Amino acid sequence: MASEMIKKYAKLLVNYSMGLKKGDRVLLVSTYLAEELLKEVYAEALKVGAYPDFKVALNGTEKIFYDNASDEQLEYISPITKYVYENYNALLNVISPFNVKELQNTPAEKKQKASAARADLNKIFMKRAAAHELRWTLCVYPTSAEAQECGLSISEYEDFVCNICFLNEPDPIACWNKLEQDQQRVVDFLNSRKEVQFRGSNIDVKFSTEGRKWINSSGHNNMPSGEVFTGPVEDSVNGFVRFSYPGIYMGQEIEDISLEIKNGEVVKGTAAKGQDLLNKILDVPGARRFGEAAVGTNERANRFTKNMLFDEKMGGTIHMAIGAAYPETGATNESAIHWDLLADMKDGEILADGEVIYRNGKFIV
Repeated sequence: MASEMIKKYAKLLVNYSMGLKKGDRVLLVSTYLAEELLKEVYAEALKVGAYPDFKVALNGTEKIFYDNASDEQLEYISPITKYVYENYNALLNVISPFNVKELQNTPAEKKQKASAARADLNKIFMKRAAAHELRWTLCVYPTSAEAQECGLSISEYEDFVCNICFLNEPDPIACWNKLEQDQQRVVDFLNSRKEVQFRGSNIDVKFSTEGRKWINSSGHNNMPSGEVFTGPVEDSVNGFVRFSYPGIYMGQEIEDISLEIKNGEVVKGTAAKGQDLLNKILDVPGARRFGEAAVGTNERANRFTKNMLFDEKMGGTIHMAIGAAYPETGATNESAIHWDLLADMKDGEILADGEVIYRNGKFIV
């Protein structure tokens, strides 16, 4: 990325997404491929009086871990990570992988065991985030591995990231403020309704949102963003859904996922590819219930990248997450995982209390 864009990116992350202020303790997590962005974020954090620390990964260490770790090591929780979740004010995770397929052939049971061990850690994270005690942001620094994964050159992928984050606009923060205002009108409307139905080709699922809160996701926790989401009443979800995009779990693709849901629980899950891993995921406690239902609104997210940070924001899509719910929505499901699954809605509609409010990929209210 050009130095000018990196500087704008860092200012956006520090001053808008995380909203760092004097005295905040913030951990910057990435690989060394994101060095240029990390240094700019470090400088911006220091300028506002924060206390930034680093956790930077080396190439291949995830695979080394899964290839060599015993069961006890797979289930081990670092006291350093626990301390950060319990005591830091902010966390920035910059996705910048060396190899997006690094864990593709890792046995499913190892991934499941490591995920399940993080259940208590995830509770701490979710609770402090909901109470606004821990601000967190997930973003991307473009790498060749990611560019190749979505069929772009590195320069094309950099342009895509800059465009979707409004970095090529004179004032990115002003753009995100406008998106936030536009989405708030949708959120206010949805918060006045009690039941929602996603209906379209290979999808007909209904759930209650009574007593729940729709959230305006506008670039604070995710950069980029552009979605509205809630947590369904746990036992209210009924119907079926075929997710038209592959599910990506720890670097492995699970294709053509279909779920049947009864009284809030997935009673049947099938996949054309990756059935064994899907079964392992559904066996994680809490993973058969839904923690999130959401609608993507970002028209700049105009291609499938196999990175859910971008893909779940695509205008004309919905996504539903099995597993842990975000407590700020009022939802209560707990799990060691939170896995987003994506479906196209350009030929579908969304109903709220029986009224069509969304058709062919756009809200009409």
